[in-house]
Amino acid sequence: LTNCDCFLIGLHLGVMPNGCCAESFTPSPTAMEACQAIFGEGQRLLSRAKRGWVWNQMFVLEEFSGPDPILVGRLHTDLDVGGKKIKYVLAGEGAGTIFAINEFTGDIHAMKKLDREEKAEYTLTAQVINAETDEPLEPPSEFIIKVQDINDNPPQFNEGPYRASVPEMSAVGTPVTRITATDADDPVYGNSAKLVYSILEGQPYFSVDPNSATIKIALHGMDREMREEYLVVIQAKDMGGHMGGLSGTTTVTVTLTDINDNPPKFSKNLPIGKMGGKVKANDRDIGENAKSTYSIIEGDDQNVFEIVTDAQTQEGILRVKKPLDYETRRAYTLKVEATNVRTEPGSSGPFKDTATMKIVVDDSDEPPIFTKPMYLLEVNENAPINTVIGMVAARDPDSTGSQVRYFIDRHTDMERQFNINVDDGKITLAKALDRETDMWHNITVTATEVGNDSQISRAIVAIRVKDINDNAPEFATEYEAFLCENGKPGQVIQTVSAVDKDDPIQGHYFDYRLVPEMLNNPNFTIKNNQDNSISVLAKHDTFQRQKQKMYFLPIIVTDNGNPPMSSTNTLTIRVCGCSKDGTVQSCNVEAYVLPIGLSMGALIAILACIILLLVIVVLFVTLRRHKNEPLIIKDDEDVRENIIRYDDEGGGEEDTEAFDIATLQNPDGINGYLPRKDIKPDLQFMPRAGQHSGPNGVDVDEFINVRLHEADNDPTAPPYDSIQIYGYEGRGSIAGSLSSLETASSDSDQNYDYLREWGPRFRRLGELYSVGESDRET
Repeated sequence: LTNCDCFLIGLHLGVMPNGCCAESFTPSPTAMEACQAIFGEGQRLLSRAKRGWVWNQMFVLEEFSGPDPILVGRLHTDLDVGGKKIKYVLAGEGAGTIFAINEFTGDIHAMKKLDREEKAEYTLTAQVINAETDEPLEPPSEFIIKVQDINDNPPQFNEGPYRASVPEMSAVGTPVTRITATDADDPVYGNSAKLVYSILEGQPYFSVDPNSATIKIALHGMDREMREEYLVVIQAKDMGGHMGGLSGTTTVTVTLTDINDNPPKFSKNLPIGKMGGKVKANDRDIGENAKSTYSIIEGDDQNVFEIVTDAQTQEGILRVKKPLDYETRRAYTLKVEATNVRTEPGSSGPFKDTATMKIVVDDSDEPPIFTKPMYLLEVNENAPINTVIGMVAARDPDSTGSQVRYFIDRHTDMERQFNINVDDGKITLAKALDRETDMWHNITVTATEVGNDSQISRAIVAIRVKDINDNAPEFATEYEAFLCENGKPGQVIQTVSAVDKDDPIQGHYFDYRLVPEMLNNPNFTIKNNQDNSISVLAKHDTFQRQKQKMYFLPIIVTDNGNPPMSSTNTLTIRVCGCSKDGTVQSCNVEAYVLPIGLSMGALIAILACIILLLVIVVLFVTLRRHKNEPLIIKDDEDVRENIIRYDDEGGGEEDTEAFDIATLQNPDGINGYLPRKDIKPDLQFMPRAGQHSGPNGVDVDEFINVRLHEADNDPTAPPYDSIQIYGYEGRGSIAGSLSSLETASSDSDQNYDYLREWGPRFRRLGELYSVGESDRET
């Protein structure tokens, strides 16, 4: 580019770099001619002695995080010709904490995630100084780093839930109410804050305008007498309602107000009643539209009665205007008419109805009459015993005006929580109350005349227990969070909410905080969601199951009562192995080393098989080493058995035992029994004289049968398969195993000199093995 071209580009960018038509630059004749051709003859070239910064406008994306600091932009001046002779210095908002600059290259990095909703832009100042002397080379320059918005905030209805009302029978399209949602994202950048409204619940009765959020009537002929209240759920979604947008919901309770579209109706002709009776016409309307007036139109020619309307109950109360004589006339038949006070212009009439009322004059005693058919009383749940809650009153309608006594029907107060003064009707507290157990107590109070218990009147007393703050908030459930080992810092691990059994008038507001000793927790932190819930966040991404697989995070929850109540709840956090997309795969340390495709059930089955095989092997070895005691115990010095060595393998010791010739050659056993030296026999066996044959006789078969019979009938010798009882002699024998088969070593590996030290019973055995070893050596 020519120098004039650089000047034009500088004007277009709003930047005047040094060297392009500046004082410090002397243009060439060719460039000067080109500039004069553009700006005209005689025009002086523009020049300014300002610093020579060159950079683009800088932006940084909010909530962006990565393993390395984010490059925001680069500062550059024409004075920077390389060689690290100059340094860049950054000052202003967030310099050194949020933003850092490479002093030699001018690269600006963001050191942490930024939130546009907290701060949308940062004003900083850059300056170039000498790298050796730190003297400024140019005046400081101010620039702005703007935080670009992303869609990270859902719409919120700050004033919900809402209540609205509309007259019944309104036309389709009648506006009911208008609600508004807000979005904290940037409204001028993209569609992050462009909201579209829709109705999720409440159709087909209502509709909502997608842009203005005005709720309208969508169904004709909505009758309050059929249904009075509707719940409408409205959703606000950003990104213009497109897929991927965030949404928020709120509820609108719509109540249909009454219009006078129903006349009063008597259910049927009224029954025979006594003096002072009441009549009532049913009107499905409410409020002013349900008010009626009563009049007697027939049957009272002598003007004996009058009927007035009770403003509270809308009943027609019949009164006597003249004295009645029971003996003169005992009954009257009256025709009563009920008429609506207010008439709806758009409704069809008539708004009146009639009924026949039969009056019987009775001279019997009447029960007391309460001043109200129902009493509503209130008491604090922490009220002390004997507190006066309220009182009821009744009077005797008879001319005698007898005194009235009051009682509580204990069938309606089984716990006997209330008492009543029999004379004045004052109701007092008998036991402490708990609103969280019972908010309402409905009892029945009876009134009788003194001296006449047969006439009883009843009134319902509803007692509401008012709340005090006596319960601490606690977690809504026992939370157990799962944290991935490869999770990112700032990741929401668990959303926690709380509940409180109390019901304050101003509503619940919970304050969450970590216990004091966990305020500087290096692993986790909490964030208030401004909806009585919190989010638990991870501080780093270096969690490992092998080091610690479970964390316990105690959190204090405090309510807004007076006085405030608080409780400490513990959140259990498990460190889990997850896939790349964040799916939890395993939360046990043992499962971390399992081969892929092998389940825990398969491993348990394999382990069970291995244990079973080990048990079988141990049992087999034990049985092989078991040695049965011989039937005949030979003398210690009489060693005449054959020592036979077998090189072939068999099924056990039974296959390798040598034939015991001592039984045939023992001369003591020929004429008598073989004595045992280790036990004392209880009885002596008297041998019988059998056929005598020496060892060298020819009748060997008979000789063996005789010896077999003697062995089988020897009372001093137990049978071969009997249970032998051995005395316990302790552990730690140096002999180890006495098995005749030693599979772990050969005879040459054993030293049998210790057998001589065991006494006379083992001396011969030691000499025998010693002789065998000496023979092998020779």
